[in-house]
Amino acid sequence: MEQPDDNSGVSLSHQPKKLEPDSHKLENSDEVNDSPIEEVRLTVSIKDDPTLPCLTFRTWFLGITACATLSFLNQFFGFRQNSLSLTSVSAQIAVLPLGKFMAAVLPKKAIRVPRTKWSFSLNPGPFNLKEHVLITIFANAGSSGVYAINIITIVIAFYHRHIHPLAAMLLTLTTQMLGYGWAGIFRKFLVDSPYMWWPANLVQVSLFRALHEEEVRPKRGLTRLQFFLVVLISSFTYYVVPNYMFPSMTALSFVCWIWKHSVTAQIIGSGRHGLGIGSFALDWATVAAWNGSPLAYPGFAIINISIGFFLTLYVLIPFAYWTNAFEVKRFPIISSHVFDAKGVDYDVGLVLNETNFQFNQHGYDDYSKVHLSIFFAFAYGLSFATLAATVSHVALFHGRNMWQQTKATFRDKFDDVHTRLMKKNYDAVPQWWFYSLMLVMTGLAMVACEGFGRQLQLPYWGVLLALGLAVFFLLPIGVITATTNQQPGLNVITELIIGFMYPGRPLANVAFKTYGYISMVQAITFLSDFKLGHYMKIPPKSMFIVQLVGTLVASSIYFGTAWWLLTSVDYICDPSKLPEGSPWTCPGYDVFYNASIIWGVVGPLRMFGRLGLYAKMNYFFLIGILAPVPVWILSRMFPEKKWIRLINMPIIISGAGNMLPATSVNYICWITVGVLFNIYVYKRYKSWWARHNYILSAGLDAGVAFMAVLCYFTLQIRDINGMSWWGLELDDHCPLAHCPTAPGIQVKHCPVFR
Repeated sequence: MEQPDDNSGVSLSHQPKKLEPDSHKLENSDEVNDSPIEEVRLTVSIKDDPTLPCLTFRTWFLGITACATLSFLNQFFGFRQNSLSLTSVSAQIAVLPLGKFMAAVLPKKAIRVPRTKWSFSLNPGPFNLKEHVLITIFANAGSSGVYAINIITIVIAFYHRHIHPLAAMLLTLTTQMLGYGWAGIFRKFLVDSPYMWWPANLVQVSLFRALHEEEVRPKRGLTRLQFFLVVLISSFTYYVVPNYMFPSMTALSFVCWIWKHSVTAQIIGSGRHGLGIGSFALDWATVAAWNGSPLAYPGFAIINISIGFFLTLYVLIPFAYWTNAFEVKRFPIISSHVFDAKGVDYDVGLVLNETNFQFNQHGYDDYSKVHLSIFFAFAYGLSFATLAATVSHVALFHGRNMWQQTKATFRDKFDDVHTRLMKKNYDAVPQWWFYSLMLVMTGLAMVACEGFGRQLQLPYWGVLLALGLAVFFLLPIGVITATTNQQPGLNVITELIIGFMYPGRPLANVAFKTYGYISMVQAITFLSDFKLGHYMKIPPKSMFIVQLVGTLVASSIYFGTAWWLLTSVDYICDPSKLPEGSPWTCPGYDVFYNASIIWGVVGPLRMFGRLGLYAKMNYFFLIGILAPVPVWILSRMFPEKKWIRLINMPIIISGAGNMLPATSVNYICWITVGVLFNIYVYKRYKSWWARHNYILSAGLDAGVAFMAVLCYFTLQIRDINGMSWWGLELDDHCPLAHCPTAPGIQVKHCPVFR
């Protein structure tokens, strides 16, 4: 609601002004586009109209509706065998005609709240850009998922234990909102700083501008909106082929087709289960899956990721595998499963005491140690190194700047054109809003863990330690994310720490991981959204309120939907007891359950400690800390060589970090497209890139999302699939790529080596 004298009101006759293509002129002649990042200068407008209304009835109605709808659908389909994930881009496009329709039909007369001076209008004027941005922020809260639902699901459906619904709701709410308090501490560094430019946001900025700004169509060319519509329709039409008619084209592995009976050849050539040499895809979903759109990444980040990926997958992994390090030839070269000494899937039931859900030492001694595939083992080691390298890199390359920025912040001299406009036109969010939210959520987290009979197993000190880790790593990981679009995670290190400190308690392990990992992720998301609002000139207080309300709505809907399904669908997540053909198999939650067993029950001491097979992986912490030092020294010795500072060791080390669940074909296609557009096209055809690159990314994403939804709800949900043929399988037809190569190991459907 708005007061009648609020300066956020707008004249009903306001119309968007026509802009020339790529215009960056500002109405106030004393302002210049001095953003130090070229991509930002080419993409983000430096115009602002502070009179546009923001928190209107349309914003609240469409925003909450979009948030609730995406929350329900994503959670509902998240339990199904063929899960469906709807992103905010679908809502971003869908609400535009709805907003314009409401602007055309709703009455404009102001409605006064009885006995107060407050009033609001259902229709304060044309549907505007700032309303659209805030509605999309609402939708983003509903599309991003709620990690704590994993805990509730494994407690009820896998461990078959009871959890108090209030405890579950508090767990859901606090894990989603604690990070918002941390975000307030670091927003000066990660939002106001022009050097923290958040590359992924430029895709959204380009799409918003294309949808709202009127521009003169270039001669023999298209406006940005016309180009977006052409890409959207093309992507939508084409995606029926890889999604429905020819799923095998998502991974075409020719090496496997030539050497059909060679295990080694299929390990080398498989794009889904092997090294992927010679493998490729003709599908945008394969390109953008897991790593996001490569068009949103800066060129130097793509090069760093490429180097890390090739060194990991084509040097480190083959050398370790074919020299039989850790006797890994008994297992697949790439797999996220855990194995026993005989090369078969680990039977966790033999090492778990069913009565108290704690570790069974006698069962473990009589059975087997936990074994990993060579890629899975090094994935953990490289994640250790990435985290250490992130801290070291940020301290060396950004430490001095951060200190200077800290002093500049206190002197209020730290800005570019966008920061100046925001400070000039809008009030900042008071710090006490963030601190109050942080204190309230910390208290509720303590209640959730210490109350209700300690059902979550995590003591108060575990909550505080998890939050301390999140705060400690937020700034370095925020810097990496804001400059490279890569986000190192805390999931592994949190599992490792609590696994050593508080072993044998699976729920304590996953609760600690969620509080440490997700509160940091939510802080990063909050700051990213704030930077989007910064670019789009949205009042900060409006951004804060929308993010807060959106998270409350999304958390409630996600929790309510999950609780309803978990308590109403018999044998949910148990394929052995479900009726034949039942879709409620929960494939993603099964992975989370196994992680709780390995880290929480068996524990890191028996994996990466003195009792485990992979203790040497701890050396990666040292490697990570030292890795940025030579680059930093070279950058100081040769300051004229600007390319040296672009060598980012945390990104190189984590180059293949999204493998498992991503595959080699995902990376090969991602790197190919990224190099083509953000290096070659960017350098050779910069004017085309500036107008079309991010619009192209948004159009491809939107087309894939809409066709996926259409196919699912009209055909696949009814088990109506394409005609039966070789290409209908969602597979690369490399059946031997997962086979072991050690002599004498017997695995179903695999030849036995002698």
